Amino acid sequence: MMVPANDIDMQLRRRAQSVIPGGMWGHQHVQRLPEGYPQYFTRGEGCRTWDANGRSYIDYLCAWGPMILGYNDPDVEEAAARQRIEGDGLNGPTPLLVDLAELVVETVPHADWALFSKNGTDATTACVTIARAGTGRRKILIARGAYHGAIPWCSPSVVGVTEEDRAHLIIYDYNDIASLDAAVTEAGADLAGILVSAFKHDVGKEHVLPTREFAARARELATNANAALIVDDVRAGFRLDLGGSWELVGVRPDLSAWSKAIANGHALAAVTGNDRFREAATRIFTTGSFWTAGVSMAASIATITKLRETGAVAHMQAMGRRLREGLQKQADQLGFKLHQSGPSQMPVFLFEGDDDRRIGNRFCLEALERGVYFHPVHTMFLSAAHTAAIIDETLEVTAEALRATANAIDHEGMRATGS
Repeated sequence: MMVPANDIDMQLRRRAQSVIPGGMWGHQHVQRLPEGYPQYFTRGEGCRTWDANGRSYIDYLCAWGPMILGYNDPDVEEAAARQRIEGDGLNGPTPLLVDLAELVVETVPHADWALFSKNGTDATTACVTIARAGTGRRKILIARGAYHGAIPWCSPSVVGVTEEDRAHLIIYDYNDIASLDAAVTEAGADLAGILVSAFKHDVGKEHVLPTREFAARARELATNANAALIVDDVRAGFRLDLGGSWELVGVRPDLSAWSKAIANGHALAAVTGNDRFREAATRIFTTGSFWTAGVSMAASIATITKLRETGAVAHMQAMGRRLREGLQKQADQLGFKLHQSGPSQMPVFLFEGDDDRRIGNRFCLEALERGVYFHPVHTMFLSAAHTAAIIDETLEVTAEALRATANAIDHEGMRATGS
């Protein structure tokens, strides 16, 4: 089929098929979205992105989470540019390494120290390794369906993965104390760590916040077993609470993994830990040639500082509530049974009875056509750049998109209520 000369996105996809296996990899693959979503983007500003064909969108994916202050934030980019002139990757770290570690320790109550890397998988893997080094044990407890990275020990895919890669993982059900108790019993004297997500955010399912009872029991079990409680804050870190997401349930972990929002789009990740695991962190070997690069650390210092000074978390939460309340009112008026879940600044919305995603996909495509980028099944993200005016503009689009969806579904003989 001939690709139109003005469809740059499709031309890029065709070219990629020749030089990239499958044309794209992992979660960035457009095949995971309804047909009609763009694959390639050229720029971002604030809470808006532009695709390769020049169309702009109010963005509710925020580059899959990293853009917490908004694209091209002037303070972050100024700090990054200053450091880029001086140097990025050098023979050793810049002094910013110590500055950033001090800032993180000052900001995160459970943190006595910090280590840095480049992505979330680096951080979660280091946490598991430190837990094993610090306890001399092997078993790690993880929640059923949880995502902790893209590496054999935790990958959601079993292709190319051996049973041995996961030999020391034990599964429990999130928020289920009895299930967690049973997993701890199964691990016995070989329990190295209990790994928990900030909240349950499985793709395509309603998101569930941790209960205080579950969080307290996880902390108690880890303490009693002399094992590590590890919070994977890669996805939620700095959006729910600057001190760590489980501050909201009154529990502090021994180790935490961070990435995504830590440097507002610059590649960086961190592990934070308490003094109990400090010595263990000195004994493991984890490294990378780019892990001490100065530009991303300058960006991170500017990001965390601005988050602290501007009340960004409260702003994102308020804007998320404004979107949620407006969208719910629209859905109710049209007879949609809409289920919104997750923290307001990290929403997911699903339609009841929509097992084949026809309703959700159609709604998101209608919104996309009108200039709002939602994801039909994945956690979405608000940034500090999402203002009340932007939310109201979004709600004007969603009102039209929901009406168009209702009309299309009625035309197809399928009720919008899912009944």
